Amino acid sequence: MKNLSIVIIVVLLASCGSSKGAIKNNSSTNKDIAQVKQPESTKVDTPTKIVDAVSKDEMTKEDIMIKEGTMTKEEVMVKPERAESVKDVMVKETSPEAFNHASFNDLLQNYVSNEGNVDYDGIKTQRAVLKNYITSLSDNMPTDAWSNEDKLAYWMNAYNALTIDLILRNYPVNSIKDIKNPWDQRLWKLGDKWYNLNQIEHDILRKMNEPRIHFGIVCASFSCPKLQNKAFTATNLDAQLTAATREFLADEKRNSISEDNLKLSKIFKWFSSDFTKNGKLVDFINTYTDVDISSKAKKSYREYNWDLNN
Repeated sequence: MKNLSIVIIVVLLASCGSSKGAIKNNSSTNKDIAQVKQPESTKVDTPTKIVDAVSKDEMTKEDIMIKEGTMTKEEVMVKPERAESVKDVMVKETSPEAFNHASFNDLLQNYVSNEGNVDYDGIKTQRAVLKNYITSLSDNMPTDAWSNEDKLAYWMNAYNALTIDLILRNYPVNSIKDIKNPWDQRLWKLGDKWYNLNQIEHDILRKMNEPRIHFGIVCASFSCPKLQNKAFTATNLDAQLTAATREFLADEKRNSISEDNLKLSKIFKWFSSDFTKNGKLVDFINTYTDVDISSKAKKSYREYNWDLNN
């Protein structure tokens, strides 16, 4: 009987030892399973966490691009260099225009040919659109916060839109000169002031030290530079003015340019002081022509044709 009790005790002890081992093994196994089946919320996705971890003002260009889906995480890993703050990136990359000239751009696209001929009859059917654009000019005058490019684009588009409006007010007409005092009529209230075309050209635009404006603003006449069929924008202003200047100088109906002889538009005579602030007139013209003009080239001016640009 004593021996039987000893045997039972031994068996029980062996069974307990086996159970402890099983519990230990199960604990290890469960730990491994927990690691394998880690919840999604605890996974670490380094590129995404970079975006989530930094504050909004510290977000980099790459962070923003990940958020917007324009750059993959892999590209960020290849190009890890940090950029400027999110505020700087947004300003530099979006660079919003201070004024939206889209409605005027649509009119120009629809009713001005690539050669600059204006379909005044067509624009007349869209007079309400033009009036609304002029109203928007009045309601959103340039401020000190605007860039120089925004101000130039505003006033150049305003000049061209108001000139078209002047023609339509007197249409049909064969020449802007058939209208009494066309450049002195104060017909448009912008903000709290009444403006005429002379004021915009001479008191505002010419004082902004950009002689190329003379190839962008158009007095509705044949000898003027052609009216561009796209509105000026701050973002593209320099390229637009350069293209307009080069195009005007290359137009043999307005100018004839050779190495030793210049037959120029009277624009260069009337506004000579604007073109000679940084050198001689020849220096300015040489910048925008493919002809190497001699400093001793003979110079004359063509008669100006005031026929309507239609």
